[in-house]
Amino acid sequence: MTTDVRALRQTEWNVWYDNLIRAFGGVPEPAEERELYNALTEYDRSLGVWDGDQVVGTAGAFTFLLTVPGGACVPAAGVTMVSVAATHRRRGVLTSMMRRQLDDIYAWGEPLAVLTASEPAIYGRFGYGIGTLQLNAEIDTSRVRLSVPPGTDDVRLRYAAPAEVLDACEAVYARLVPGRPGMLARRPGWERVGLLNPEDHRDGASPLQCVVAERDGEVVGYTRFRVKPEWGAAGHDGSVALSALEGLDPAARAALWRFLFDIDLTSTLRSHARPVDEDLLHLVSDIRRCKLRLKDSLHVRLVDVGAALEARTYQAPVDVVFEVEDAFCPWNEGRWRLTGDAKGACCVRTGEDSADLALSVRELGAAYLGGVSLASLATAGRVRELRQGALAEASVAFSSVIAPWLPHGF
Repeated sequence: MTTDVRALRQTEWNVWYDNLIRAFGGVPEPAEERELYNALTEYDRSLGVWDGDQVVGTAGAFTFLLTVPGGACVPAAGVTMVSVAATHRRRGVLTSMMRRQLDDIYAWGEPLAVLTASEPAIYGRFGYGIGTLQLNAEIDTSRVRLSVPPGTDDVRLRYAAPAEVLDACEAVYARLVPGRPGMLARRPGWERVGLLNPEDHRDGASPLQCVVAERDGEVVGYTRFRVKPEWGAAGHDGSVALSALEGLDPAARAALWRFLFDIDLTSTLRSHARPVDEDLLHLVSDIRRCKLRLKDSLHVRLVDVGAALEARTYQAPVDVVFEVEDAFCPWNEGRWRLTGDAKGACCVRTGEDSADLALSVRELGAAYLGGVSLASLATAGRVRELRQGALAEASVAFSSVIAPWLPHGF
């Protein structure tokens, strides 16, 4: 088989996207979603694999800024729309795209690549580590009660059309971005993703609804959700599906949670893709009736080890030499000396210093945002301590006081 891997041309988008849809089951996307992702596609950062005149592989890379520990927003390629035609599996198509893509990202000077995976087992061999988890919940709101903080009653809530308050909601989101690793600074156009509301994707639920939280006339939080009315022999048994909830302070968030719990004719609140340190966990009366589940979220790949480790800060002073294994991106192979603290960091190659810790770039990706401990990876045999004390030093330094979180997919 002879295939050609090249950047996507604008005139090829429809056939390229159709191949992607077919690889994910062949169910057509709603027109508004297709139109949006057509507008968001960056053609010079998107790849197609061609076998003659047929597209047999797709992969894209959005231009993102990702918050890292310390609050900096670092350039990161958001890997997306990856597919291989079923007729061309196990022929090296995916590997050829990953090879070209990581070479391109390195040439663009972007130190990180990130993705969300439909099948998480795929990307580890290309150096991606699971850097964030997400919390899903199904809460019995008929039996779980909330204990809210002082000031909650001072927050005013009101319904609003999602599109009409979009700018105010985006301003709230933007203020939160520097405070939590893993969040993406949304570029123009991305705000529309949260408003997608196709009827055939609602499963009988209402159109998207929005409630904003205000204090002294200023929007300090918002939630977007859908309500699915249902009735059983005992009466109402409706549910609320949470799409987004953001607030600038505990009282604003608590007011929004309380509202969702109290929606008439509902007894279940379903939330997904929430942070693992969700404040709701400390407000509920019975955590067992929240049916909590964890799932992988953001997969992180250090494309340039030195630049990536310098881009973030560290919880405690650190001076450690990593022996890094990276067969897929050999420019990262070898020893790197990292020195840093809460003010900044320096990471340079070293041929003189002995290694303190040995690991692959996959483990560095998992630990990079501070949500996965190097020490926990070591207990699984994924990190080897070569200097006594180095593991504890690095584990503390890499940690984050707030859990990393990706609020939405891409």
